[in-house]
Order: sequence, then C-alpha cells, then structure tokens
Amino acid sequence: MKVILFLEPVFKEMIWGGERLRTDFGYEIPSNHTGECWAVSAHANGDCTIKKGRYKGNSLSSLWDNHRYLFGNLDGDVFPLLIKIIDAKEDLSIQVHPDDTYAKENENGSLGKTECWYILDCNTDGQIAIGHNAKSKTELKAMINNHSWKELIRLLPIKEGDFFQIEPGTVHAIKAGTLILETQQNSDITYRLYDYDRLFNGKARELHIDKCIDVISYPHKDIKSKKDITTYEQGIEEKLISCSYYTVSKVMVIGKQTFLQNEPFTILSVIDGEGQIDGTPIAKGDHFILPAGYGQYTLSGNMSLIKSNV
Repeated sequence: MKVILFLEPVFKEMIWGGERLRTDFGYEIPSNHTGECWAVSAHANGDCTIKKGRYKGNSLSSLWDNHRYLFGNLDGDVFPLLIKIIDAKEDLSIQVHPDDTYAKENENGSLGKTECWYILDCNTDGQIAIGHNAKSKTELKAMINNHSWKELIRLLPIKEGDFFQIEPGTVHAIKAGTLILETQQNSDITYRLYDYDRLFNGKARELHIDKCIDVISYPHKDIKSKKDITTYEQGIEEKLISCSYYTVSKVMVIGKQTFLQNEPFTILSVIDGEGQIDGTPIAKGDHFILPAGYGQYTLSGNMSLIKSNV
C-alpha cells in the first residue's frame, strides 16, 4: 500500500496573530493570538509529527534523517522546505531575510530564507508591503535613520488569489486582515526593521537595523513569474513559481483527476473544499507529503490545493 505522510501542524502565538486558523481551518489553536500554522516543518523550532499510518508519531526531521529514501535520497542536512499558513490580525513588522551565504556566516550555519505567498483571503482594501523606494544604500540608511517609513516602504494592493515571490533582501510585511499560505526555505531567520513602536509585555521588540542594512537589496526589483497553466479533463494545475529552491503550483479539481508524482517528494495543502486522494478523505486544512516513487495519484471531489516540491 502506498504511503502518504499526513502532518500534525505546530502553532505559534504572535503579537499580531488572531483566531482564523480556528474559524477558517478548524484547527485547535492555543489562543486567540495564534499567528502561524507550521503545517509542514522539520525545523527545530517547530517539528511536525506524522499523525497516522506506518510512520505515526515520527517527527518529519527524524524521517529526513533516518528514512531519506522517502525524499528521493536528496542531499542536505535539513528537510529543505517549510509550509505555513499565516493569520495576520494585525500588521507584521517590516522585515527582511538573509540569503544562504549571509545566514551561513552570521546565523550559525542556518539556511537563508527565500519565500513566496499565496493570498488565501484579505480585506477588500487589503495591502501588502513589498520593496522600498531607496535608490542607494546611502539613501536607505538616511531614510531608516530619519524614521521615514511612509516614504521608504512600498505598499501594494492585494486580492484573494494573488501570488508573490519574496527574495532574500526584499523588505516586506504582511498587513492586517490577510491570510496567506507561505512556502519557504527551512529557515527561521528574520531581521526586523520597524515594528510600529508597539510594545509586547511592556517592552519594544528587538530590531536588527545593522543586519537589515547589510542584507537589503537596492534598488528594489519585483520578481515576476510567468504562470504556466495545464488543463485536464476535470482539473487545472497552475504553476505559480519555479526557482532554485522550490516549485509551487495551485491545483483545482472538480470531479476526479489523476496526476503524476515524479519529484523527490510532493507537498500538498488543501486550501478549500474537500474530497479524496486515492480513496483517503481529505479536506481544507490537511497537509501531506507524497514520498518519492509514489507515482500516479487521483484527486476526487471539489477542492483547491497548493502543491510544493523541490
């Protein structure tokens, strides 16, 4: 019998988090300030466990370390990807992530953080912060030192279904009222540039100005990906991005459709609807991995999924 690895999510309480991971996805969350669901993670700060089947109770990191054949015997010290659902009830800090080289040298050998966002839901007048308006490092430093945040930060309108690739060095922030699915490198390194002078437990959260200035790219350049749509008899697969770290697609099924798994591993996250995969029931909020060599799989029902692989 073919193995499907269903994951038990790990939840993170955040100053900016809310309760939509419960109201929209049915998760049991720790509080009404839950900001992140680490849905597929082998990171030391939130290592998911397998919730049923042959490997029930094993952590994803232990499968990576001890059963590497499940992932096509890929090289690497850590499982390469991390999938999150993020509920921003309030604005996240203005922040930036380092690349692999900087993180390795300055963050105890960590990976850098390339990530991408699929907008699951947002306010009707929703915005997101991506990029900045400084033309040089000198101008960037001056705008930061002068706290010229409105002039520095670039805001974009968003709507449900939008997709953004966030390269290392990109200034960014998820804004209030936004729900996203994030595919990223397996890293938890974030440099905070500005946090609206808000307090947490009576204290301002730490900023990382020097590191931000080190890694911010200038001038900002948008990453535009060419979407590639494959139409099936009862399904559609829309490739959203393919970069050196991951390929991410949206899959929609109305009825019954067979696909081919031929990657080292394939992560599937159900973002809407319900149905089955090879006879096993799945619904919104389920996240699972099809291991190497799984081959053909059939999705049936009425649902949308995000597919991620290396």
